[in-house]
Amino acid sequence: MNASTLLWGVLFGSIGFGFFLYGRKQRAVVPLACGLALMLFPYFVSGTLPLLAIGIALMAIPYFVKV
Repeated sequence: MNASTLLWGVLFGSIGFGFFLYGRKQRAVVPLACGLALMLFPYFVSGTLPLLAIGIALMAIPYFVKV
């Protein structure tokens, strides 16, 4: 693990926490699930580029999926 992976993980975790709080407050399943995924996936992804790709995709899902 290098510094960039750690910093990107912290950034995606904080954004995920915001999504999680928003989803819980609004009772919206999609932001809640994406927030949980954003907080947890950096523990399982070791490379920087996959971390960025998955993080950006998870942040875009609530924008495109309106349930």
